[in-house]
Amino acid sequence: MADIVLDGKLDLEAVRSHFPALKQKQVFLDNAGGSQILGDAIDSIQTYLKETNVQLGASYHVGQKATEKFNAGMQAAADFMNADVSEIVIGPSTTQLFSNLSQSLSLSLPTDAEIIVSSIDHEANISSWVRLAKFRSFKIVWWTPGTEAGDLRLTPENLRPLLTEKTKLVTCTHISNILGAIHDIKSIAKEVHTIPWAMLCVDGVAYAPHRQVDVKELGVDFYSFSWYKVYGPHIAVLYASSSAQQNLTSLGHYFHNPTTTLTTKLGLAAASYELVGTIPTLVSYFSCPDGNSVWAAIAAHEERIQSILLDYLNRREDVVVYSERSADQKLRVPVVSFSIKGRSSREVVEKVDAGSDFGIRWGHFYSKRLVDEVLGLGEEGVVRVSMVHYNT
Repeated sequence: MADIVLDGKLDLEAVRSHFPALKQKQVFLDNAGGSQILGDAIDSIQTYLKETNVQLGASYHVGQKATEKFNAGMQAAADFMNADVSEIVIGPSTTQLFSNLSQSLSLSLPTDAEIIVSSIDHEANISSWVRLAKFRSFKIVWWTPGTEAGDLRLTPENLRPLLTEKTKLVTCTHISNILGAIHDIKSIAKEVHTIPWAMLCVDGVAYAPHRQVDVKELGVDFYSFSWYKVYGPHIAVLYASSSAQQNLTSLGHYFHNPTTTLTTKLGLAAASYELVGTIPTLVSYFSCPDGNSVWAAIAAHEERIQSILLDYLNRREDVVVYSERSADQKLRVPVVSFSIKGRSSREVVEKVDAGSDFGIRWGHFYSKRLVDEVLGLGEEGVVRVSMVHYNT
């Protein structure tokens, strides 16, 4: 357990002591692209490779230890999401896991299926479904919210007109990695499930570093996020409910069929053992020994730091803030994107680079359809400042 909450608030000195990279002068404000990794996770990788770097499943002593560490990582990942271990699979990235999922679903959907795809998502949760639709001649229905800078939220209300009896899958993001606004996934899931046999697939990559994930409470069918955005190494996890798995065709070896776990259906031996072994250390970091809620303290701190940035940006008449302009923790997380009238995004970032230790970014961040087609911006996209709880 990490003792990072003091009197209900984050102890920032204790928080930052867990991240070796923060000893540098660099101020990391590009966390939506990848957070810094916990020191305990680094130590875990090193220990695994030194002491238990063998194939899983062997009966000899070190083989048993390796298997125990891997299984503990899988169980910790499942517990983190409030899922059963049979409902999750670990892979190299959310992009890869969604690609595997789309292949697995390809044979189970009817020929007249319609797939509703959010146009404000990271391409990870778009391209797989576009390819699937092309391969099977399914119809893609684009889900685009209002196009004004402050009106870019996905809601049950703007989804409802798109749903038909042919809708079999709806895909969307919990939080856009550019816009930062929190979508009410529980309400969206209820709306999707008014259509018999329709399923909801959610990209939770930009949500998981900031708020607790509970897939059962959300009522989703599929949900994925990347551990390297949640203070760990470069791996990701995909959840598929037990009922949704009935629609999946296994991609695994023939001798694994029939299978009752998502790992044997979609895993394809892509879960790096030493990286999966770090997950218990990541989950433990969010456990507070005195019973205080680490997640509540994180949300409160992030509200404070994003309010400083948003208050400044909102005062400037030459700045356009995309999506939610409020710093309210119920409405957004500290992933803030903007542009400055008369200046290119690249120019703004390069001036910050030259004059400070702040590490921010410009671009489309793999949400190119959002930047090009919805926001109507140029090749250089937005300026993005993405903070997490270790920022001050």
